[in-house]
Amino acid sequence: MKRRVKLTFPPNLIKEPVIFTMAKQFKVMPNIRRARVTETVGEMILELDGADDDIEKGIHWLKEKGVDVELVEGDIIE
Repeated sequence: MKRRVKLTFPPNLIKEPVIFTMAKQFKVMPNIRRARVTETVGEMILELDGADDDIEKGIHWLKEKGVDVELVEGDIIE
């Protein structure tokens, strides 16, 4: 399954390997579609590919870390 999400990172997480850690820990493959990072904010559109349960756990983990996660509507063509 693939799911598209918009992530907004708080300043304290901008330099942390949050996406890498989530991908390794929950067996989710991220595909960065768009990103904008400044000194104060990080925004990213990701496609997350993996088992539905793993994606849900990864999203929950991101939220617990302080990342704002929004689901992006629209079909993802495989």
